[in-house]
Amino acid sequence: RDSRRFVIPAVPYLQALGLARDALVQALGLAFTASTVALAASLALHGDFNLGAAGASAYALLPALAGMLAGQWLRGRIAQLVFKRCFFIGLFALGLHAALQPWLA
Repeated sequence: RDSRRFVIPAVPYLQALGLARDALVQALGLAFTASTVALAASLALHGDFNLGAAGASAYALLPALAGMLAGQWLRGRIAQLVFKRCFFIGLFALGLHAALQPWLA
């Protein structure tokens, strides 16, 4: 039930397809939405779905949507090369975090 198990293979795969930045962001958004729905369904099937936690998660959408709008604004104003560098830096940080997780916990 750990979403990182989906993110780690999906992000490099989608990036390797060579999509333009807007198509890449859209594909990532669709992939993450699908994995979130699958996670919610899995939690519900196992009886672990908590409506209170779902409500708290809904409040977390507000800053996420603000970040999405800011990212969309910024993505339209930076060069493709800068976007790609920032994407790879973020991907590296995600991989580093996953690799160091056993020692951080």
